[in-house]
Amino acid sequence: MATASRTFLAFQHNAKLHTLQTVVTAVRQFTALEESNRQLFKQGSDQDHVVVTEQTIFHPQGGGQPSDVGVITAPSGTSFTVAAVRMDTVQDGQVLHLGRFSTASSTDNFTPGEIVQQAIDVDKRELYSRLHTAGHVLGSAVRHLLEKEIDGFDELKASHFPDSAACEFKGLIEGKWKAPIQKKLDEFLAAGMPVEVEWWDEDDFRTRGLEKLIPDRSLVPPGEKFRVVNIVGAEVYPCGGTHVDTTDLCGPTTVKKISRSKGTSRVSYTVD
Repeated sequence: MATASRTFLAFQHNAKLHTLQTVVTAVRQFTALEESNRQLFKQGSDQDHVVVTEQTIFHPQGGGQPSDVGVITAPSGTSFTVAAVRMDTVQDGQVLHLGRFSTASSTDNFTPGEIVQQAIDVDKRELYSRLHTAGHVLGSAVRHLLEKEIDGFDELKASHFPDSAACEFKGLIEGKWKAPIQKKLDEFLAAGMPVEVEWWDEDDFRTRGLEKLIPDRSLVPPGEKFRVVNIVGAEVYPCGGTHVDTTDLCGPTTVKKISRSKGTSRVSYTVD
């Protein structure tokens, strides 16, 4: 790669940015990527390239959230359709935008140092933000109901993909809890709780009695704080994803099913 600089994650500071002017730092053919990076893109082919920029508004897939898609264009008219976005496995902190140029001629590709315009698919971003926030609200609803009801209860992981949205918990949640979970979820959504992005250090977690939520320090650059999403009145989550401003903006959210396996429970959901 031409540069080892970290990509500035502009979407984490302003999720309402739907376009952004930035500078290209590297362009590589997909086939020239390291094996570990090629494995990130199952759909990658010899027709694809990867573009790296100084900043990005494209959310890379991660934290249970799908990646943004969209287009990057140059003043010359050359465009690059972004089909998938991932964090580089080799260059720490770099974001890889996988896609195809509008022309097959390599002379029309971007060049390092060129100024380009990023534009995300706004409809998909809004859907992903609603799903992600709804997942946090669901997790909070389950915790409020069941933390003291189930031995060893804890939140584990979540998927916020449209076709497989679900939250997983340690402990067995019986089917009888489906209706109470839905009721509490509806209450939290209707309350229009503010969803605020904040930046905390370790002491901020400790002073709030949330030591167990302190993320791995290796996940952020030296000297930087952790990004947290505070659903005011419900829950705090260390999170790098995108969200709606208030819980009611998630829209109607339905608890679909509770499944149990090997000491864990999975609560699936959809948003309308």
